[in-house]
Amino acid sequence: MTTNTETPQITIPADLLPADGRFGAGPSRVRPEGIAALAAEAPEYMGTSHRQAPVKFMVSRLRNALAEMFVLPDGYEIMLGNGGTTIFWDAALFGLINNKSQHLDFGEFSGKFGKAVAGAPHLDDPEIIAVEPGTRTEAVARPGIDVYALTHNETTTGVSMPLVRPEGADADALVLVDATSGAGGLRFSAAETDCYYFAPQKVLGSDGGLWLAAISPACADRIESIAASDRWIPPSLNLKTALDNSRKDQTNNTPALTTIFLAVELVEWINHNGGLEFAAKRCDESAATMYGWAESRDFASPFVANPEHRSSTVATIDFDDSISADMLADILRANNIVDTNGYRKLGRNQLRIAMFPATPPSDIEALTNCLDYIIERL
Repeated sequence: MTTNTETPQITIPADLLPADGRFGAGPSRVRPEGIAALAAEAPEYMGTSHRQAPVKFMVSRLRNALAEMFVLPDGYEIMLGNGGTTIFWDAALFGLINNKSQHLDFGEFSGKFGKAVAGAPHLDDPEIIAVEPGTRTEAVARPGIDVYALTHNETTTGVSMPLVRPEGADADALVLVDATSGAGGLRFSAAETDCYYFAPQKVLGSDGGLWLAAISPACADRIESIAASDRWIPPSLNLKTALDNSRKDQTNNTPALTTIFLAVELVEWINHNGGLEFAAKRCDESAATMYGWAESRDFASPFVANPEHRSSTVATIDFDDSISADMLADILRANNIVDTNGYRKLGRNQLRIAMFPATPPSDIEALTNCLDYIIERL
């Protein structure tokens, strides 16, 4: 066990360093090409009305690019609104759940939606199926459940799950999927979902302040139906308002224009290079390198024991007690390799590495070489 808590000064040779040292799980690495494109178009785009043609055209580009990347079935559409995923949870408990929902809880973020619903006085108590962090569970069809809330990728633990409609669910039940750290990096069939929602500051290499969702016709009908009922809905959380504005390529309130622009740049880059399969393969290659490194070292191991449960967009790596993961993260940061700390509430001796499409697999390999260099000198 390391007893010296003072962080040693270790300088990593320049030829070992990644080209870009940002490995955070959100906010995540933004491609320099996106920043350059934003700077070039800023005089005509930034500081202009979100209800006029330049910004509305950018929103249209984002909606169309996402529909192309997800290969949305006929009738599906992209909607968006102000705020992030947490705001969307509040909007969903008012505007998407009729009475009762089921939630899968296998980490900090996957559990938050269920907790929010549990406090809603107008809804029945939700069914929450919880398992230990580092594992996952499956939805179970029950009579009377009208929303099944899944999480494509648990950002805190590095666990991902396949997206499949629960067999035997009520015909009008909706499948809602939190995809914030999966959308654009993990394969899925949109037809298995009714509302695939996410924020753009993770896989999409953008900034925060926006939520987006790929929704089915059944989801749109649910939004319309609840909005037409006598249920009170806070105006800023009314999904009918968001849907109506999305169909006009705008948001109800002023959005962050930088967020929209950078998301467009990233999604169009993915589509230009082959779409979601291109992005997923890129993440797969990075994940194979990261997990392969951990499995080949006697001082490290993947936190997620079952390889089939491991995410290819967020890796969590445990270290034995002889090596302080916090110290590793501090030394990496001193060498301009940043945001590798594990999720604080897990309380484990681990690093968490984002492997989103904007990160080339070569940088993940460079990171593992840097880790070896540091650990050899501790």
